[in-house]
Amino acid sequence: MGKSYSDSYKAAGVDVTAGYESVELMKEHVAKTKIPGVLDSIGGFGGLFAPEISGMKKPVLVSGTDGVGTKIKLAFLMDRHDTVGIDCVAMCVNDVICAGAKPLFFLDYIACGKNVPEKIAQIVKGVSEGCVQAGCALIGGETAEHPGLMPEDEYDLAGFTVGIADEERIIDKASVQAGDVIIGLPSSGVHSNGFSLVRKVFDIEHCDLSAYEAELGRPLGETLLTPTVIYVKPVLKLLEQVPVHSLAHITGGGFYENLPRAFGETLSARIQKGAWKIPPIFSLIQKKGGISDHDMYNTFNMGIGMAVITGREDADRAVRILRENGIDAVRIGTVEEGDHSVIFDGE
Repeated sequence: MGKSYSDSYKAAGVDVTAGYESVELMKEHVAKTKIPGVLDSIGGFGGLFAPEISGMKKPVLVSGTDGVGTKIKLAFLMDRHDTVGIDCVAMCVNDVICAGAKPLFFLDYIACGKNVPEKIAQIVKGVSEGCVQAGCALIGGETAEHPGLMPEDEYDLAGFTVGIADEERIIDKASVQAGDVIIGLPSSGVHSNGFSLVRKVFDIEHCDLSAYEAELGRPLGETLLTPTVIYVKPVLKLLEQVPVHSLAHITGGGFYENLPRAFGETLSARIQKGAWKIPPIFSLIQKKGGISDHDMYNTFNMGIGMAVITGREDADRAVRILRENGIDAVRIGTVEEGDHSVIFDGE
C-alpha cells in the first residue's frame, strides 16, 4: 500500500516501476559526473547548479541542444547502447565550446517504445561518460515510454547543455581576418552526421556489419559506431594560452556549411587537400556510393571534427598546445578575402 504502481497503465503499455528501476541503475553512472556546483541528486523535479562566477565581469550562459540522428539505428542493429550517449553529449558541448564557453551541466531525454531498465542504464552510462570527458555534470533527464508511437525495441536520444563564459572572452568571428590560419582537429570517423547517406550506401539494415575489416582496420559496424570526439578540455586549454579568433564544429553540412559560420561575409577559407589523413571509412563510403568530392565535403567531416582559426603568429603555438593535450592538430588552410565560401586547392 502507498507505493506507486498502476495495473491499468501497465496494461496500456507503460510500466512506471520500470522507470524507477532505470533511475536506480543509472545512479552510479550519473554520480561519476558530479562536479563542484551540483546541488541536488538525480530524481528531483529539477536539476540544481550553482556556477562559480567569481572573477568574471559579466557571466554569460551559452546553451546548446542536439540528438544523435539516425546513427542511433546502428546501435539498434548491433544491440550496443553504451556509446550513443557520448555522441549526444559531444554534439552539444562541442557547439558550446565554439563560443568559448565551458560546459557546466547536461540533461538528456530518452523516448522509448518500451522501458527496459538495463538498456536505459547503458544509454545513460554513455551520456555520463560523455559528461566526464567534457568536464560537465549530468544533473537530470527524462525517460519517456511511448507505446504505440515507436517500436518496443527502439528509442531516441537528445540532450541539452548549458555553459558559461565571461562576456569579454566570448569568441567573436569578427576578429577573423585574411591571413589567419585554419587548424584542423582530427575526428574519430563519421561522428554523428551524414548517417542517412551512410545507411543508404551500405544498405545498413541488410549488410554484414562485420565486413570491411581489411579496409578499415575494424569491422564496419564498430567503425561507424565509434563515438564523436569531445574537444572541450583541449580547446579550453588552448583558449587559456592563445588568442583564438574563431572555432567551427564540423557537423552536418561538412566543410561547406560549417566553416563559413566561423568568419565574416567578405572572407573565404582556402583548404589544402592532403594536409591531413582522411580516415579510410570516408574513402569506402565515397567509392561504394559513387559520391562526388563536393558532396563528401558537404556532408561529412572528412576527418576534421573541429577547426580553430588563429592569427598566423599564433598558429604554431596553438598546434603545439593542442598536441600537448592529446589532439593531433594540423594546419589545414588559411583565411583570405572572398565571397564567404570554402575553396579547396585545385578547384
